[in-house]
Amino acid sequence: MRRALWVAVIVSSFTTGAGLTAAGCSDDGGVAAPASGGSAGADSSTGGASGGGPLLDGDCDPLVPTYCGFPFPSNVWLTSDATTPTGKRVALGAASLPTGLGGVATSVEAFNQADGFSASAALLVHLPGASVTGLATPLDIARSLTDDSPTLIVDAETGERVPHFSELDVTASSDDDRAFMIRPVVRLKDGHRYLIAIRNVVDGAGTTLPVSPAFAALRDGTESDEASVGLRRALYADIFSKLSAAGVEQSSLQLAWDFTTASLENNTGRLLHMRDQALAEVGADGPSYVLDDVQTDVNANIAVRVEGRMTVPLFLDKASTGGVLQLDAAGKPAKNGSAEFPFVMLVPKSATSQNPATVMWYGHGLLGERYEADSFDDLANLFNYAIIATDWSGMASDDVQNIVGIITGGDIGKFGSVADRLQQGILNALLATRMAGGGLAKDDALEVNGQGVISTTEKVYFGGSQGGIFGATYMAVSTDVTRGVLAVPGQPYNLLLQRSVNFDQFFALMKITYPSALDIQMALSLAQMLWDRAEPSGYSHTIENDPLPNTPSHAVLLLVSIGDHQVSTLGGHVMARAVGAKNLLPVNRSLYGIDEVASPHQGSALIEFDFGLPPEPITNEPMRVGQDPHSRIREVPAAGVMLDGFLRTGKAQMSCSGACDPD
Repeated sequence: MRRALWVAVIVSSFTTGAGLTAAGCSDDGGVAAPASGGSAGADSSTGGASGGGPLLDGDCDPLVPTYCGFPFPSNVWLTSDATTPTGKRVALGAASLPTGLGGVATSVEAFNQADGFSASAALLVHLPGASVTGLATPLDIARSLTDDSPTLIVDAETGERVPHFSELDVTASSDDDRAFMIRPVVRLKDGHRYLIAIRNVVDGAGTTLPVSPAFAALRDGTESDEASVGLRRALYADIFSKLSAAGVEQSSLQLAWDFTTASLENNTGRLLHMRDQALAEVGADGPSYVLDDVQTDVNANIAVRVEGRMTVPLFLDKASTGGVLQLDAAGKPAKNGSAEFPFVMLVPKSATSQNPATVMWYGHGLLGERYEADSFDDLANLFNYAIIATDWSGMASDDVQNIVGIITGGDIGKFGSVADRLQQGILNALLATRMAGGGLAKDDALEVNGQGVISTTEKVYFGGSQGGIFGATYMAVSTDVTRGVLAVPGQPYNLLLQRSVNFDQFFALMKITYPSALDIQMALSLAQMLWDRAEPSGYSHTIENDPLPNTPSHAVLLLVSIGDHQVSTLGGHVMARAVGAKNLLPVNRSLYGIDEVASPHQGSALIEFDFGLPPEPITNEPMRVGQDPHSRIREVPAAGVMLDGFLRTGKAQMSCSGACDPD
């Protein structure tokens, strides 16, 4: 049903011209020929700032002459700024970035607020004719740390090598348009500098690929007509020295560069500021609310079901879709009055005054809505949870039009509105949780037989799919909830999107807006920079270890379906490594970088469920073979037992008979 909604919105976008600017139309009313602003030699007259940081002379980096913005991310796109935690600030120019359909330039303002780049996005280059020979894959990640790995990610401070896999974009139609992507499988450190080295990459015939003239001049110390070569010889003396100390022979390099990740404050500071201000304002009972509908004796599972609206502090310019955060002079979100947001709450029949129901905030699926909580009425009654749900504003059903408009409009810089509204949506979830166990728990409308039946002392989290993804952000910042279950989760979206069948229709739109596959990969990487302020890549590493300021430590249980068509298990593994979760024995398979532990285990854990599907693709495309196991964990009774046990005690206890499967 949700896919049908997406189709309707997509058709509407093109039949009404939603999201397209006047620049997308020719004089005769047709659609003008597309222009790729990321391509080498792009016309900077498309608008916006040109050039990058002080190490470039012009709009493009000549190290990769076939694509203007590559390699990306790179410190050539940074400039000094003593006011930021990293001492740097991103300085992208629109002429260096993808140009959408009809010549629409990318607005750079949202990106240039950052003090570094995403710690989770793919590292992008273009190596025409490259093959995958010798590259580490998701199946042999350990190879990426060896001396003969063609790709290396090196910690510039310690010389430590970072595990990763490398791949070619299989969605591109030709080598001329195919990105070479290096994907870390662990979340990189915040505010940290990394070095990238590529050597011995060969074509299909086994011939080593040539080196660009600009990089050859840097590597070999020869003359160059490229002004940017002279500007960064000192930088590359440092890069080569550090790579040499890490065991990388300078003469073997086909390409090398450095980049710096954004600071923790850059990613989390806005949401934490909103959280602290809002929670202090609403107090222990949570926000005020009104009830619009109260139903009793709803079905065999639910005693009371209410719908209402809560009034919460607003930090957006408008509460509706497309709203953006209002920032003060210090760059912190500024309150803009208040706004109403809807919620639904279910009280199970199992709840009594002697056995009050535990508050569970429920996170819904991709571009869905709060009403998905109704489908868990059986879980609520079986395990005695009072479920409260709001929408993941920013990526809820009413945000589809905005997301489609951004894609079809051709300016990925406007994706900031998605990340901004998501931060308000996460804040709303925190406030609703407090309200459910505070003022709402005491409301006469939610009494059963004249008795209060909702616990005011204990609160937990459960969400699946998108709720499993953003649930990690919720758990990292929650001050009221310390235990949560994340079903079929993953991170980052930069890894997940092209590996999900749910992205098919959005990908089709991107291919119209950005005919170049290189532009699409660049746009996805740029979007990740903004997404990190809301999605788990900016937060999950703080869930259990090194919690955020004024925040308790949390524990999460990750439930993963092997062969998932919608959320790649590769993303679930990245999340598990970031959290520090353990793979609970007996396992269906051992996973790189994730320790195995016997149950019961106190703390975060991962449990994979095997539904007998063929091996998953290792390329950037979805799993499409067999019945999608995305929602099939609900078929395994032991999963509910493990969910409840973890939420009650924080202990991961294996309840499957052997490794988990449907039997």
